[in-house]
Amino acid sequence: MKEVINAYRAQKINVDSFIKTLIDSLPKNYMAEAPSILKQYRYIQLMYGVNSEFKQVTPVISKKESNSSQIGSDKNHYFMKLHLNENSIYISNPYIHHKTGKASVSVVHLVDSVYYIFDINLILLLEELKLIEYNSFHDKIKRVIYFFGSTSLAFVSIALIGYGVFVFFSLMFSLSTADFLHDIFRSIISITLGLAIYDLAKQIFEHEVMFQSFHKSEDKQYKVLGKFLISIIIALSIETLMVVFKIALGDLSNMLSAFYLLMGTTLMFVGLSYFYKTIQESTPKEDY
Repeated sequence: MKEVINAYRAQKINVDSFIKTLIDSLPKNYMAEAPSILKQYRYIQLMYGVNSEFKQVTPVISKKESNSSQIGSDKNHYFMKLHLNENSIYISNPYIHHKTGKASVSVVHLVDSVYYIFDINLILLLEELKLIEYNSFHDKIKRVIYFFGSTSLAFVSIALIGYGVFVFFSLMFSLSTADFLHDIFRSIISITLGLAIYDLAKQIFEHEVMFQSFHKSEDKQYKVLGKFLISIIIALSIETLMVVFKIALGDLSNMLSAFYLLMGTTLMFVGLSYFYKTIQESTPKEDY
C-alpha cells in the first residue's frame, strides 16, 4: 500500500484535479443515480449523504448492497477537520478503508446543505489514470501461480534437507557402506542446496504473494538472484573441494581436471562480485 500512496502523493495535483472534474460531471441527484454511477466508475466504492448536523440521512450504497442500518448515526468525528474548497469539495488524505482493506480517499461534496461522501479505491483510480499497472484478475492469477510455485519449491527444499540429514545420520550409525568422505560431502551439498532453494521460495512468496509490488523493482529481483547464486556457489565450492580431496587421495593424474573445476568456481566468484558492484553503481540511492 505504501507504493500506492506514494504514487498518489507524487501526482496529487493531477489526481485531485481529476477527482474534482469527476464530481462536477456526475448527475447532481447522487443517491437516485447511485447504481449507475457505481457501475460506470468502478473506483467509487460506496456513497452516502450526511446533513448539516452531520447525521447520516441516506443509506450507504455500494456496488453489492444498500445498507440503511447507519441512517441517523452521528458522523461529526469525520468532519472535524473538513475544509471545503471554492467548489465545495473536500478530498481526504489516503487511508486504509475499514471495509475493503484497500488504500482509499474520501471525497465530500456539499450540495444544498447535504454532504455527499464518496469513498474511492485509490488503486483502481491510479490504474484508471495509468499511474500504476494493476489488473485485479491478472493479479489474483499471478498470486495463485506464485503461491503454488513457491510452496512446491519449499517442499523440494525440505526434501533435500531431509535427505542430507538422513545421509548424515546413516553415516554416523554406520548404516551406509559407502565412502565416508563422499557421503559427508553429499550430505553437506544436499542441505546447502535445500537451504538455497528454500531461500528462493521464501523470497518469491514474500515479494510476489504477500507484499505485491505495483512497480517493477530491478533491485528486488537482483537481490533474490544474488542470494540464490551465493548459495549455489557455496554448494559448488563444497563439491569442488570434495573432488580435490578424492583426487588427492586417489589418482593424482586427474588433478588437472580438479584445477579446471577450481578455476571455474573462482570465475563464478569473480563474476558474482562484478555483478554486485555493477548493481550498486547502477541503483540510485534513496533520499532520506
